[in-house]
Amino acid sequence: MQPDVQDVIPQRYPFQMIDRFLDVKPGVSAKAVKLISINEWFFANKKADNLVVPRPIMIESMAQTGVAAILSMPEYSGKNAFFGGIKDAVFQDDFRPGDRLEFEVELKKLKHNIGLGHGTITRDGQKICDADLIFAVE
Repeated sequence: MQPDVQDVIPQRYPFQMIDRFLDVKPGVSAKAVKLISINEWFFANKKADNLVVPRPIMIESMAQTGVAAILSMPEYSGKNAFFGGIKDAVFQDDFRPGDRLEFEVELKKLKHNIGLGHGTITRDGQKICDADLIFAVE
């Protein structure tokens, strides 16, 4: 399914870090896309010759993607999901304006209100980041 981002996750501009979902499989996985623009709020007051997206922003984008796989489940509908932490994250490159990024998060474990997921970020089919994420549902 391809739900509207604002129908699934509670974040709104400027903290909504993904543009749209490519696919959401409730309780299993989610895929989303983000087009990095030179007009992003986190580039304000930066020199235009070396604009790099802060890596925590990319982890948050990945977490928002993973939350969609949880909050789209009927038993968690209307609840809040929180990014609980990073178990591990490896970056191969930086992210810049003009990049089209795809986020994919697969849920590995979901028990009661705690979930573990593995996420990746790709650009032009090349994997740029791998991370293990922790989620909590309230």
